[in-house]
Amino acid sequence: MELPGSKSITNRALVLAALADGPSTVRGTLRSRDTNLMLGALQALGVEVRVDPASDTTVSLVPGRLHGADIDCGLAGTVMRFLPPVGALAEGRVRFDGDPHARVRPQTTILDALRGLGVAVTGDRLPFTIDGTGRVPGGEVTIDASGSSQFVSGLLLSGARFDAGLVIRHVGPPVPSTPHIDMTVEMLATAGVEVDTSEPDVWRVAPGPIRAVDWTVEPDLSNAAAFLAAAAVTGGIVRVPYWPAVTTQPGARIADVLAEMGCTVELLDGTLSVRGPAVLKGVHLDLRDIGELTPTIAALCALADGESELSGIAHLRGHETDRLAALTTEITRLGGSCEETDDGLRITGAGSAGGPGLHGGTWHSYADHRMATAGAIIGLVTPGVAVDDIETTSKTLPDFPAMWNEMIGGTP
Repeated sequence: MELPGSKSITNRALVLAALADGPSTVRGTLRSRDTNLMLGALQALGVEVRVDPASDTTVSLVPGRLHGADIDCGLAGTVMRFLPPVGALAEGRVRFDGDPHARVRPQTTILDALRGLGVAVTGDRLPFTIDGTGRVPGGEVTIDASGSSQFVSGLLLSGARFDAGLVIRHVGPPVPSTPHIDMTVEMLATAGVEVDTSEPDVWRVAPGPIRAVDWTVEPDLSNAAAFLAAAAVTGGIVRVPYWPAVTTQPGARIADVLAEMGCTVELLDGTLSVRGPAVLKGVHLDLRDIGELTPTIAALCALADGESELSGIAHLRGHETDRLAALTTEITRLGGSCEETDDGLRITGAGSAGGPGLHGGTWHSYADHRMATAGAIIGLVTPGVAVDDIETTSKTLPDFPAMWNEMIGGTP
């Protein structure tokens, strides 16, 4: 099962290329709704974007003088949180809007941070406006990034271009998904920008150029999770080639989770193989660093033997949808047992002795790509399950239905 590139790496590489001191090429670019929105937004701001006619996954970017634009964020958190600092470097008014669901997603943290750095911002959620002057004074800001690591990454990606650089101090509950911040810091280092992380919950970026880099994007390991989960629930085997031995992608942790649930997991010559067990085991997991995998893991837990508890994921209430409420509703709708806790979910699997058996019905995706794939996983072994909007998977995976059907047809 060969997968397209990582959304997280793609959109970071595109932003860094747009702010670099010369042209860059990004190879293995994911072409999905989220990444196409990023490309469209950067082009609207004045970046020259050239797509290789022989391969639409090879994209060259030539930085230009940034100017006012209208930015469509869709439902992409990386667009609505990475691009406001970029828009602040533009000359003119930059207007941001997105899908109706996006208008309720938390945004105040990064917008207030920009205000603290000397940027004129109107509004606290989508739609909002930034009146750019071509420069950002920069300096030090204190934020509560417990709602999303994207607030930190979004500021870091542009921070070197601010007049005084940038110092971010986090105060509040722990920041979730910190591996995504590690990814940002590592990619900045590749582009010649050093981030001082010697003090906990503080990130320091000195002012200076961002070096042009030709990037090669890894396969998206979070998108791989749904296909690997298919092997787990059916007792079959799925192989994913080009699995990196070392990566900053949090999605790689799905291999450890599947092993804990009873799967046989092997990485050999760059190919990850997962074989499902006769019966999946329930788990107790802190998912704070890998919250994006929660819908996939919750689907597995709903089919496992025993009670599972997933914690550290209260921040998922502010994602594309309230994922904790959505998972509880949909698993319960199909006859399962799932309830919310203060910071997660408690699930009694259908494979438990005396546990709730699942039945057919409509699984609602809530315009959320990971909710849609969670429904597809349950539907593999629960007759009569229909996902109401599988097309929403195009947000990060361009042709999920065809890939899923190919997998089911026996081509691992």
